Amino acid sequence: MIGWTLMSRNILVTITTNHFSEHRGRHQHGDPRNLISHRSSNAPDSRETQMEIGRVSRLAGVVLALISITTTWSRHGCCVAELYTALADMEELLETEAVLIDTLNGYIKAQEERLATLRKNVEDYAREHEEASRNIQQYLSNPINAYLLVKRLTTDWKRVEELITQDVGKSFVANITSSRSDLKFPTDEDLNGAAVALMRLQDTYKLETAQVARGVLNGVQYSTGLTASDCFELGRQSYHNRDYYHTVLWMQEAMDRLQEEQNATTTSKPDILEYLAFSTYMQGNVARALSMTNELLELVPTHERALGNRAYYQKEIQSKASQSKKKRGEDGQDDTAVPAQHFTVTEERVKTLDEMTERERYEMLCRGEVTIPPEVQKNLKCRYVDRGIPFLKIAPFKEEEAYLDPRIVVYHNVIYDDEIETIKRMAQPRFKRATVQNYKTGALEIANYRISKSAWLQEHEHKHVAAVSRRVEHMTSMTVDTAEELQVVNYGIGGHYEPHFDFARKEETNAFKSLGTGNRIATVLYYMSDVEQGGGTVFTAINIALWPKKGSAAFWYNLKPNGEGDFKTRHAACPVLTGSKWVANKWLHERGQEFLRPCTLENQTTDEADVRH
Repeated sequence: MIGWTLMSRNILVTITTNHFSEHRGRHQHGDPRNLISHRSSNAPDSRETQMEIGRVSRLAGVVLALISITTTWSRHGCCVAELYTALADMEELLETEAVLIDTLNGYIKAQEERLATLRKNVEDYAREHEEASRNIQQYLSNPINAYLLVKRLTTDWKRVEELITQDVGKSFVANITSSRSDLKFPTDEDLNGAAVALMRLQDTYKLETAQVARGVLNGVQYSTGLTASDCFELGRQSYHNRDYYHTVLWMQEAMDRLQEEQNATTTSKPDILEYLAFSTYMQGNVARALSMTNELLELVPTHERALGNRAYYQKEIQSKASQSKKKRGEDGQDDTAVPAQHFTVTEERVKTLDEMTERERYEMLCRGEVTIPPEVQKNLKCRYVDRGIPFLKIAPFKEEEAYLDPRIVVYHNVIYDDEIETIKRMAQPRFKRATVQNYKTGALEIANYRISKSAWLQEHEHKHVAAVSRRVEHMTSMTVDTAEELQVVNYGIGGHYEPHFDFARKEETNAFKSLGTGNRIATVLYYMSDVEQGGGTVFTAINIALWPKKGSAAFWYNLKPNGEGDFKTRHAACPVLTGSKWVANKWLHERGQEFLRPCTLENQTTDEADVRH
C-alpha cells in the first residue's frame, strides 16, 4: 500500500493507492495481476507528487463539470464520507470552494506584495552596483557610498533574508485549519463514489466515452471537456475497483486526449500504457496487452514491471500456441474442425422484452425506450376525484392512471412549493445514507444498490409535514395512523435504487416486526423536484416508467386484496443523469385498513374499492 497525502495548506486530500499484491521485480513471472504496480517506492519523487497533485486538481474539475462528488470534514472536525450520495450535501462543497478561492487570492496577493518588495530591492541594488562598476575606485572613495554598501550588505540584506524566508502560507493555513470544522472536504470514498456513479450513468444511458469526455450528456453540452489527466483519473479509479472494462475505455480516452493536448504535465503516455496494457490483458486480449507493453518499453526500456509483464505475456501466448498445435493432425488441420459446409450464417435477432434480463429491461426503461402497448394505453383514463369530501368537490384531485394491473395512479399538483421547501429544509440537516432492511436479520444497513440520503419527519414537527401526510388519506381513502413517518430522500450523482419490493416477502419474517402494524399495504411517492435527465421510477415486471414531476405523487398497492404481495409492483429508481431528485415516501401498513380496504379470499388483483371516485 502506498499512501500519499496531497497537501494544499495541509488540509486538502489524502489519496491511498491500493495494489493487488506485493511488487514483483524483473523476471518474477507470477500471475500478471501481481506485476502491475504504479510506483516502485514508498516515497514518490517530487515530479510524481506534482503529477499526482495535478491529477487531483483536475479531477476536482471533473467533479464540478459533471456535477460530481466528494467527501466530508464534518462540523465536529471528523471525517465523514458519502457526500456523493445526496446532491443537497454537494452544495456545501461549493461553499468550501468559495472559502478556498478567497484564501488563495489572499495568499497570492500577499506573495505578490512580497515579490514586489523583492523586485524593488533588486532594482535598487542593481542600480547602485551598476554605478559602482563604472568606476569602482571613485565610487568607494565616497564615504557615503562606502557606508551605503556596507549597510546594503548588513541590515538591508538581513531584511531581504527575512522576506525570502518568511512563510506567508502559515497564516493562511492557520486560518483554514481553525475553520476546518465549518468546512466540508472530499475524501477517497467520495472520489471513488463519483467515478463509480459516472460509470453507472455511462452504462445505463449508453453514453459514449468520447462524448462524456467532451462534457456532452445525451446530446446536451453541459460543461467544458475533460483533460487527459481527468480521463486518466477516472480510469485509475475503475482499475482499483477491478473494473477493467471501464479502465480500458477511459485510459484509451486519456491517450487520445494526451495526443491532442500541448504541454500536458499531469499524466504521461507510459503511465497510461501501463494501466491500459494490464487491463486489456485482464479482459482476455493477451496479444494486444503484449503490443502495448512493447510500446511502453520503447518509451521506458528499463521499466521493471513492463519487462516482467512482457515475459509473462509472451510465455502465455507461446503456451496457447503450443496447445493449439497439439490439437492439429499431421496435415496441419484441426481434426475436430467442423466442415465448412456445415456453417450457416444467421442474423442476430433482437430480443423481446420478455426475453431480456431484468437488468436489460431496467436500463431500457430508464432510457425511455419502452412504450406502453396501445391495447393497454387505450384503457387508461384521467379523471377528477373528490372521494366524497366537501372540500374536494371544489378542488378535486387530478388522477391519471398509469397502469391497471396492478393499479398505479399519479395525482398531479398535490404537494405545494411552500410545503416542499419546508420539508427539504427540515430534512437536510438530518440526512443519513439511505438504508435497506436485511431480510434475514431485519437490521437496517447501507447497500451499494441504493445510493441516496434520507431523513424521517414526524407530523407533529410542522404543519406542512402533517398536511402532506394527512393528504395521503384523502388520496387513498386509507388511514395514515399506522403509516411510517414521512421519509424524505435526495439522490446524488448517479443516485439510484435498484429493483426491489416495498412489501416484505414471506421469508422476511423480521421485516417491520418492531412496528407491529403488519406489512406495507401501499406506497405514496411524492415527487418534490423536476429532474432534467434520468431519475425515473420504473416497474420492471410490467415495463412502465413514471417520470418525476414536481408536485405530483404516485400511488400503488403493494399487497393484493387477499393480503399477498403483488410481485408486479417490483420497481426501481433510475440513476439521476443531470439535476437533483427529491422525493418523499409514505408507506401505509395493514393495521387499521381492515374496513377501508377489506380483505378477500380470492387472489384478486384489482377490486372496486381500488377505483374510488
